[in-house]
Amino acid sequence: MSKRTHRGRDKTKYLYGPVPSRRLGRSLGVDIVPAKVCTLDCVYCQIGRTAEKTIERKNYTDIEAVLAELKERLAGGLKADFITISGSGEPTLHSQLGELIDGIKKITDISVALITNGTLLDRPDVRADCSKADVVLPSLDAGDEQTFQRINRPHNNISIEKLISGLCAFRNEYTGQIWLEVFFVEGMNTDSEQISKIKDAIDRVSPDKVQLNTAVRPTAEPNIKSVEAEKLRSIADRLGGKCEVVADYLPRHWDEHFESKAEDVLSMLKRRPCTLDDVCRGLNISHNEALKYITHLKQQSVIDSEEKGGAIFFKTNPASKE
Repeated sequence: MSKRTHRGRDKTKYLYGPVPSRRLGRSLGVDIVPAKVCTLDCVYCQIGRTAEKTIERKNYTDIEAVLAELKERLAGGLKADFITISGSGEPTLHSQLGELIDGIKKITDISVALITNGTLLDRPDVRADCSKADVVLPSLDAGDEQTFQRINRPHNNISIEKLISGLCAFRNEYTGQIWLEVFFVEGMNTDSEQISKIKDAIDRVSPDKVQLNTAVRPTAEPNIKSVEAEKLRSIADRLGGKCEVVADYLPRHWDEHFESKAEDVLSMLKRRPCTLDDVCRGLNISHNEALKYITHLKQQSVIDSEEKGGAIFFKTNPASKE
């Protein structure tokens, strides 16, 4: 990769990708909340442990700077199916989320997707902001309070009923698409009783799609077990016709740009073991983008991970011929 290309990437502060997504096709990510500021501290989170657990909405990033960066990408001939607001923290915590979506829609016809954990949708101001997106992808991983606390470890002011009620209120007001993600962790929310409770909650919310996922990337807590593909498909059958499995169990074809960036990550790890933050700082890329490359390399058995001192380090696999 040329130095010129590296300099161009260094200008990217808020955007990452486009990256291939099982849920959204070719997706340009927009990261507007620092890592990891969130309302939850999910055991399976691919970004890692929550650094600041909060329900306070703030102006975390300069919206005009985000839009300026997007304009530059659009001028360069950006091709994407969605502009996806997600990133390293919970995006609904940004107090100017609605203004950002309005700004995006003024400069491009590319559809806007919002990936959120849905925990603030009980608030009218949050629902109003989210309703500006074309597709909203919230989460629901539990059917009762005990399981919610165990998997999602929410802020003290958030309960499972508040989450479900907020999703229902949003469904009643929002005319766009709601694609509800349910993340299954083996041994935590996969028993028959829990699946029945989750189904009851889904029926209350009435989303347009239900997308089932499981842990195929490094997680915040060690020893988080993924659900096997066959079992996840069986759960989908039980939950009903709107369900689809989106967990990416198998490696897929990646384009030349993706392979080039994955090689940059591998080159770093060949020198020394690195945490996710090390990779992000070293290559000036977002957590989500770095995770795409790390996941790809792990699926190819080119790298391994090891926990040390409470942090997860990635390193090259000595058995690999890469």
